[in-house]
Amino acid sequence: MRFNQIFYCLFLAVTGKAWKEQDVDNDGLTVQTITGKYSGLPNPEYSGVREFRSIPYAEAPVGELRWRPPVALRPSTKHHYSHRFPPSCTQYLASTLTLWNTNISDFSVATAGQGHHASHMAQTSSEDCLKLAVWTPRNASRGDGLPVALFVPGGSFITGGVEVPYQNPAGFVNRTQKHIVVTMNWRVNLFGFPNAAGLEDQNLGILDVRTALEWVYANIDAFGGDPRRIVLWGQSAGGVAADALDFVYDDEPLVAGFFLQSGAAVREFAHGEDALQTNFSFVARHVGCDGFSGDPAAELDCMRQVPAALLSNWVGAYGDNKTKPGLWFRPTVDDRLVFRNYTARGLAGRVARVPALISTTANEQASLAKWNPGLNASSGNLPNPPPAQARLDETTLSDFVCVAREASRIRAARNLTTYRYQWAGNYTNLTPYPWMGAYHASDVPMVFGTYDLHGGATRAQRRAAERLQDYVFAFLEDPKDGIQRHLGWQPGVAPFRNDEPMVRFVGGDGGGASNKGGHNDDENVKQISAAEVDSACVGIGTYNPSPS
Repeated sequence: MRFNQIFYCLFLAVTGKAWKEQDVDNDGLTVQTITGKYSGLPNPEYSGVREFRSIPYAEAPVGELRWRPPVALRPSTKHHYSHRFPPSCTQYLASTLTLWNTNISDFSVATAGQGHHASHMAQTSSEDCLKLAVWTPRNASRGDGLPVALFVPGGSFITGGVEVPYQNPAGFVNRTQKHIVVTMNWRVNLFGFPNAAGLEDQNLGILDVRTALEWVYANIDAFGGDPRRIVLWGQSAGGVAADALDFVYDDEPLVAGFFLQSGAAVREFAHGEDALQTNFSFVARHVGCDGFSGDPAAELDCMRQVPAALLSNWVGAYGDNKTKPGLWFRPTVDDRLVFRNYTARGLAGRVARVPALISTTANEQASLAKWNPGLNASSGNLPNPPPAQARLDETTLSDFVCVAREASRIRAARNLTTYRYQWAGNYTNLTPYPWMGAYHASDVPMVFGTYDLHGGATRAQRRAAERLQDYVFAFLEDPKDGIQRHLGWQPGVAPFRNDEPMVRFVGGDGGGASNKGGHNDDENVKQISAAEVDSACVGIGTYNPSPS
């Protein structure tokens, strides 16, 4: 698969004197890109940051473009005001109570007053969603050559988007004044991974990520970024999607590195049939598109005419009712974008030869396990006991830690620079129940700088966040050598060893994981052996979800 050559041609066509006059209002807030002229605004909290809240990176995937690969935008000089965040891609607000839609809903897309468990399609979501947002230092301009992070949000392939409170990078950009962050929407659930018999391309959400990357590569210089210094940063499902591209576009990655935060592609995916695409056809029969047995093209044509809200609400309500068998619309093996055997592909050299930063949290599964927070009193009494820790450890290992270890092993076999960290902090203003510890995504607000969104941050927490940001920024600035040169953190080396170097971030102010960290920086950042984290993956010892 090749980078869309039109972007190279356009880039060459538009370079020159005329494009050096892109800030026609001379206010530093208007930028001319290949696909349009966009006026952003100063960040309301950080005067040292400007933001462009909504910029399309592809045509709206509506009508005949529903369930098709993203279509690149045509060149344009049309002016747009980029002052409002875009709608997230179509997603449903499930009625089943979870930690994500109650206690820690700031990891979810903003809903403009709609309940996070509304049992309805999010009113802030839409099919017309293939857009991104850009945060830069206030005075950044073309030619500054700043490093760039393109962030792909997580959400189990069913939720996520640009406007997520804990994923606003303004504070991080303001602190360094030396990098740019771009966040993006991508299609999820039925709209991103339909697995329909009438389609050639099933993993449309992953193609969205690549198209956004191509747009950033072609246009980021106008914002002050360097297209040669882009790091593709994905969290959770976003990390899986980012890493998938690592194995697809190995000869043309367009990035200088990957930051895989609690998510990597080295795992088993559904093997395409999903019982011969029965999930998509099952939905079709229940929304008025029955009678097309044996004619998948006609079924698809009918489904393209069904309103997005009807599709989203029907699939969501089916899940709310806990009807069996369940409906799943997630990445599926096609051996073009998603592969059956990532280990074999990687060891054969079909992986991009760029550095990676791979991370996990100590108690990943704590926030992902089935557990109803509605049965618990806010005072901390727990009539509903927490999930069994042994079960949490089992899935933390299988879904995250051992995946990260295998990704590192593959990369070491190809002599690729790989850094790893474990987040083990536990701060009460981010962790609603002490037993959760360093749960999945608990490091996200620390990196983004949103950990004090609701107040209560301590000086120690601020310093811990800054130390974590220092490590991430060092990687963004120079993925190969920045962390080692500036901070002394060693990457893994070939051949792979169980005792590869790793950094652990500890500290906290509550019960549970890592509440013994001190105020001294050296106490909050520890260089450890990966064996302390990974050994249980190879049957040695037991996993520790609460290290200090």
